[in-house]
Amino acid sequence: MFKKVLIANRGEIALRINRACHELGVATVAIFSEADRNSLHVRYADEAFCVGPGPVVRSYLNIPNIISAALISGCDAIHPGYGFLAENARFAEIAADHRLTFIGPSPAVIAAMGDKATARRLMREAGIPTTPGSDIVASVEEARAVAEGIGYPVLLKATAGGGGKGMREVHAPEDLATAFATARAEAEASFKDGRMYVEKLIVNPRHIEVQVLADEHGGVVHLGERDCSVQKPSHQKLIEEAPAPALDPALRDRLHDIALTATRAVGYTNAGTLEFLVHGEQLYFMEMNTRIQVEHPVTELVYGVDLVKEQVRIAAGEPLGFSQEDMHPHGHAIEVRVNAEDADHNFAPAAGLLTTVVFPGGPGIRVDTHVYGGAVVPPFYDSMLAKIIAVGRTRESAILRMERALGETRIEGVKTTVDFSRELLADPEFRAGGVGVGWLPAFLARRAQPV
Repeated sequence: MFKKVLIANRGEIALRINRACHELGVATVAIFSEADRNSLHVRYADEAFCVGPGPVVRSYLNIPNIISAALISGCDAIHPGYGFLAENARFAEIAADHRLTFIGPSPAVIAAMGDKATARRLMREAGIPTTPGSDIVASVEEARAVAEGIGYPVLLKATAGGGGKGMREVHAPEDLATAFATARAEAEASFKDGRMYVEKLIVNPRHIEVQVLADEHGGVVHLGERDCSVQKPSHQKLIEEAPAPALDPALRDRLHDIALTATRAVGYTNAGTLEFLVHGEQLYFMEMNTRIQVEHPVTELVYGVDLVKEQVRIAAGEPLGFSQEDMHPHGHAIEVRVNAEDADHNFAPAAGLLTTVVFPGGPGIRVDTHVYGGAVVPPFYDSMLAKIIAVGRTRESAILRMERALGETRIEGVKTTVDFSRELLADPEFRAGGVGVGWLPAFLARRAQPV
């Protein structure tokens, strides 16, 4: 086992990793920007180093400063969390060059799966269904030829994209040129990689992902699926749950089998998530996230496995302590993201002083957060303040607990999505289960109509 781990992240995931390491008896080193000097992840780590000012390029993406902090403090491993450098193959390579274990898959796998066009090709070679589409297209003319071949509507996607960035829907030929230029520019600004590909737009599919763990000794297991279909028009998730409701058992088994096949096909190790579009009885591989996911707590609560601890153990060379036969889901879990955003104004992000922060408790409630009363929400980072997770024996009991938990939550000083999430949970279509990715945009359209 490692002696000391540097946590190359901030916010709730940095605190989550810190807790897992301490429970394993591993010392921790936090990094922080000047804007995060008073963050909880800094307070609870054994050591902490400032790696730069607020903007991410000068702090949480500052690889020389992060590696220096790891070496100065005597770390033997780095956990990247999610976002920032978590899927940066070059960062993993640099860590290895300095004899620091990267807690994640190999740089080669990160690079292959991080390039979505390459990932699609590898999945096709493994016999896994992917949405109809192209490899990299070099120009709008090539994109137009692909779109005409597979038929509109299509989706333009950045091969290095994520979080909805570098992605545009195109429903008519006359809109393609503008959408292509906009998506490519956004991808270049966000990822320094403007390469694009085209795929068929599946109208209102469900977004379902499968969690996997794989060790260095050939052990591979899945921990069921999560439904992440409740997404803003920007494709950013708001509510996730496990298991996926209203899913045909045969299709569920097929998703699990395909996820295991894909994991083995690419030689994957550590924790990973395979994302699929499900439309009726059809399913299509979308992408693989080579890291821990924001929504991992719902899987943990249903399967009773600490995924972050397993990440650390696997990276330390330990085999999985369980097999697929040991994996049995119990109950239902729902996660709601609490964002510093104004849902009435296109989810505009908010920043400022949190004057009051009260989170819920009681049976079946878990809160992952890094904020507290008196904390400042800086303008440089993702707007998520917390994740509230409810678990119950049934889906309905989990929803009722979540409604109670959101009612107990009180955050003042900035706008949040708490009240908006309560509206979503109360909607009859959500309550019935099985909504697609088009449900929330349609809900917003109905909500905007005058009464």
